[in-house]
Amino acid sequence: MTPRLSALPSRELAGGLRVATADSHLARLRGLAGLTALDADEGLELPRCRSVHTAGMRFPLDLVWLDADGGVVRLDRGVLPFRMRSCRGASSVVEVAAGRGDAFAAALAKPVSTAPPGPGGAAGSTAPPGPGGAAGSTAPPGW
Repeated sequence: MTPRLSALPSRELAGGLRVATADSHLARLRGLAGLTALDADEGLELPRCRSVHTAGMRFPLDLVWLDADGGVVRLDRGVLPFRMRSCRGASSVVEVAAGRGDAFAAALAKPVSTAPPGPGGAAGSTAPPGPGGAAGSTAPPGW
């Protein structure tokens, strides 16, 4: 793991992925700015965040936007340095290396409903909400 991220609290996801959490003002301020790269298996979560900028970034990012329950709201792919992105429905965002957003979105995804099968045998819906609208944004594949 990148040294800057290894000092932060983190959690393991399926597939050997790890998400560090920027839990302090300093960690949020530093973010990923100035790093030359991010390992393919790591990401940085910014809690309580609906908008990010990529000023000071040296590589493109994929942004996985999460709602208050941790469900995936939207995925922005290939966000270049010196750009801004927002997601009104998000409560946090996970920043990952470009091209890795789909893997992280799948590992972070939570079903919308975990209701047991009804009398007809069909389980509750597991489809996530729609993509949320912004151009260049999509829900993860298969949804």
